Amino acid sequence: MPDPLLIRFEEIVQPGASWSHVLKRGTTLRIVDTEGGANVSALFYNFELPSERVNLPDTLKCQHTARLTAGHCIYSDMGRILVSITGDTCGWHDPLAGCTSAADIAAKYGERSYQIARNDWYRNGHERFVTELGKYGLGERDLAMNVNFFQKVTAREDGRLRLAGGNSHPGASVDLRSEMNTLVVLNTCVHPLDPSPVYAPKPVKLIVYTSPPPGPDDPCRRSCPENERGFIITERYFL
Repeated sequence: MPDPLLIRFEEIVQPGASWSHVLKRGTTLRIVDTEGGANVSALFYNFELPSERVNLPDTLKCQHTARLTAGHCIYSDMGRILVSITGDTCGWHDPLAGCTSAADIAAKYGERSYQIARNDWYRNGHERFVTELGKYGLGERDLAMNVNFFQKVTAREDGRLRLAGGNSHPGASVDLRSEMNTLVVLNTCVHPLDPSPVYAPKPVKLIVYTSPPPGPDDPCRRSCPENERGFIITERYFL
């Protein structure tokens, strides 16, 4: 746990719910998989200029990776760093598979509306993102590729993606340090490749705490030359 004196707030995001917050520069968001097997789909935007948003193709290309873990940074389409991953007890987070749609959920689990099932209705990641973005004057056209935290996706020999089970355990966590004033939008809907025949999203715990700025020997800054340049560009934005 972070130092209790540094914690700004904590809360639980229920299964299949959405959440958003402007994560200020100088703070970190810890996401905790309380039960194991959670999926947290997340998007990131420059709060001051939301047209600047997460760019996962560039994020992966410049760091020569197909997964995200500690030491990696998540870039915007302007080459700046929105958040960096400063801690990770899970080891692999999926940046490839996207999120579920209403059609995906209906095909796999059937249809269950709020009018009929109330809080047990079936939700999907696409609609949860759009609903949450609406709070900031954004909408469907502002969607981008999302990260799925706590999930591991690998490629078969024929190129198809496969979800690896058992990637996350109860209490696993990932720390996202905000390098800008970053709008974080997330939901806890099921992963699009989840093979379970039962609709069973999981809750997560969120902890926002004060964190020091990255120094010259910061592991995320030093993990590759591209990240060093990314931090310089980001820091110039605040001069």
